[in-house]
Amino acid sequence: MVQLAPDSSERELPEIGFEPVLNSEEAAALLQIHPKTLQRMARQGAVPAFRIGDLWRFRASALDEWLRSVVSSKGHSCR
Repeated sequence: MVQLAPDSSERELPEIGFEPVLNSEEAAALLQIHPKTLQRMARQGAVPAFRIGDLWRFRASALDEWLRSVVSSKGHSCR
Protein backbone atom coordinates (compact mmCIF):
# COMPACT_ATOMS: atom_id res chain seq x y z
CA MET A 1 0.00 0.00 0.00
CA VAL A 2 1.39 3.39 -0.99
CA GLN A 3 0.82 6.39 1.25
CA LEU A 4 0.78 9.79 -0.29
CA ALA A 5 2.19 12.77 1.52
CA PRO A 6 -0.55 15.05 2.76
CA ASP A 7 -1.11 18.09 0.63
CA SER A 8 -1.02 21.56 2.10
CA SER A 9 -4.79 21.61 2.67
CA GLU A 10 -4.51 18.62 5.03
CA ARG A 11 -1.60 19.93 7.11
CA GLU A 12 -2.48 21.24 10.50
CA LEU A 13 -1.46 24.81 11.11
CA PRO A 14 -0.37 25.96 14.54
CA GLU A 15 -3.19 27.56 16.45
CA ILE A 16 -2.86 31.32 16.63
CA GLY A 17 -4.06 33.00 19.81
CA PHE A 18 -6.15 35.67 18.10
CA GLU A 19 -8.33 37.81 20.30
CA PRO A 20 -11.19 39.55 18.50
CA VAL A 21 -11.25 43.29 19.03
CA LEU A 22 -14.16 45.33 20.33
CA ASN A 23 -15.57 48.50 18.84
CA SER A 24 -16.31 51.55 20.99
CA GLU A 25 -19.88 50.54 21.74
CA GLU A 26 -18.96 47.01 22.79
CA ALA A 27 -16.02 48.13 24.94
CA ALA A 28 -18.08 50.91 26.54
CA ALA A 29 -20.81 48.41 27.41
CA LEU A 30 -18.22 46.24 29.20
CA LEU A 31 -17.03 49.22 31.21
CA GLN A 32 -20.58 50.56 31.66
CA ILE A 33 -19.71 54.01 30.34
CA HIS A 34 -20.84 56.02 27.33
CA PRO A 35 -19.02 55.25 24.04
CA LYS A 36 -18.09 58.93 23.57
CA THR A 37 -16.50 58.97 27.04
CA LEU A 38 -14.46 55.90 26.13
CA GLN A 39 -13.39 57.44 22.81
CA ARG A 40 -12.28 60.61 24.61
CA MET A 41 -10.28 58.52 27.10
CA ALA A 42 -8.70 56.63 24.19
CA ARG A 43 -7.70 59.90 22.45
CA GLN A 44 -6.10 61.07 25.70
CA GLY A 45 -4.23 57.77 26.07
CA ALA A 46 -5.98 56.97 29.35
CA VAL A 47 -7.19 53.53 28.21
CA PRO A 48 -5.44 50.90 26.07
CA ALA A 49 -6.77 51.31 22.54
CA PHE A 50 -5.70 51.56 18.94
CA ARG A 51 -7.13 53.04 15.80
CA ILE A 52 -7.90 51.33 12.54
CA GLY A 53 -8.61 54.15 10.15
CA ASP A 54 -11.02 56.48 11.93
CA LEU A 55 -12.35 53.81 14.29
CA TRP A 56 -11.18 53.00 17.81
CA ARG A 57 -10.69 49.35 18.69
CA PHE A 58 -10.13 47.73 22.07
CA ARG A 59 -8.99 44.35 23.39
CA ALA A 60 -11.15 43.09 26.26
CA SER A 61 -8.09 41.57 27.96
CA ALA A 62 -6.21 44.89 27.82
CA LEU A 63 -9.22 46.75 29.24
CA ASP A 64 -9.52 44.20 32.03
CA GLU A 65 -5.84 44.52 32.90
CA TRP A 66 -6.08 48.33 32.78
CA LEU A 67 -9.16 48.37 35.02
CA ARG A 68 -7.54 46.06 37.56
CA SER A 69 -4.41 48.23 37.67
CA VAL A 70 -6.41 51.45 38.07
CA VAL A 71 -8.53 50.04 40.89
CA SER A 72 -5.58 48.47 42.75
CA SER A 73 -3.34 51.54 42.33
CA LYS A 74 -5.90 53.83 43.94
CA GLY A 75 -6.21 51.56 46.96
CA HIS A 76 -9.97 51.25 46.78
CA SER A 77 -11.58 48.96 49.27
CA CYS A 78 -14.86 47.16 48.90
CA ARG A 79 -16.44 49.22 51.68
